[in-house]
Amino acid sequence: MTLNLAFIGLGIMGYPMAGHLAAAGHKVTVFNRTLSKADHWAVTHKGHAARSPAEAVREADMVFACVGNDHDLRTVTTGAGGAFGAMKPGAIFIDHTTASASVARELHEAALGLGLQFLDAPVSGGQAGAEGGKLTIMVGGNPEPFARAEPVMACYARFTRLLGPSGSGQLAKMVNQICIAGIVEGLAEGLHFAQKAGLDPLAVVEVISKGAAQSWQMENRAATMVTGKFDFGFAVDWMRKDLGITLDEARRNGANLPLTALVDQFYGEVQAMGGQRFDTSSLIARLQK
Repeated sequence: MTLNLAFIGLGIMGYPMAGHLAAAGHKVTVFNRTLSKADHWAVTHKGHAARSPAEAVREADMVFACVGNDHDLRTVTTGAGGAFGAMKPGAIFIDHTTASASVARELHEAALGLGLQFLDAPVSGGQAGAEGGKLTIMVGGNPEPFARAEPVMACYARFTRLLGPSGSGQLAKMVNQICIAGIVEGLAEGLHFAQKAGLDPLAVVEVISKGAAQSWQMENRAATMVTGKFDFGFAVDWMRKDLGITLDEARRNGANLPLTALVDQFYGEVQAMGGQRFDTSSLIARLQK
C-alpha cells in the first residue's frame, strides 16, 4: 500500500533512510534545515522538498525524523512551524533521533493531546546500515501505532522490536552505546598491546576472532584501527552526545557506569586531539600518541 510519508532530517542516516521509503513506492516529502539538501534529495528520489516541518507533514500518514538532539527534536515538533501543529489526526510521528528518554515521554504526551501518536525509535547500524537498509530499531510507545509503523520501517530495517512504553526505545539505545563503548575500548587496548608486544595485530585478530573475543567491532574495525583510518561514519562528537545522555540517565536511575564514564573521558581526549569527526573506533589513537 502506498502511503504519504514525511521525513525530517537528511543527515548521514536520514538521507538514505528516506531514500528507502521512496524506493518502496511511498510518496515522500522531506525537510532539512539546509534546504538545498532537501532539494537534491527530491530530485534524486523523485519526491518533494518542503520549506518547513509543518509544510512537509500536512498530508502525511506517518512522519519520520532523524535530527541531532533534544533541542532539535523539540524545534521540529512543537516549535514554530513544527510538525505537531500541522499533522493529521491519527498520524504517527516516528522519531529515529538518539535523544533522551525524558524528551520522548514529553513528546509522546504532547502528541496524544493533539490526537497524534508518537514512537521513540532510535536506530543502530550506523551509516552503512542506513545505506544498506539493515538497521536495527529499538522502539518505545503504544502497540497499535507500532503495528502500523513496523512494516514501513522495514524498508530500511532488518530487525525492529517494541520494548515497552514511551522512552523505552531511547533507554535501549543507551544500553547499546554502553556496550559499544566498552567493546571498542577493549579492542583498542588489545590491538595496542599486540603492537607493543611485537605481534602482528591482524594475525592475532584472525585467530581470536574465531573464539570468544569475536565482535562486530573486531570484524569490521580492527584492520582500519591498526592503519589509523577513522572515517567510517558515526563521529566521536555524536558518541559523546549519546554517552552524555546515558550518564545523565544513570544519575537519575542510580545505575553505576564506571567504564562508560571513563570511556567518555577517553573520547574527550580524542576530541582534544582534533578527532571530533573521527569515527568511534578512534579510541586507539589516544593510546598511540
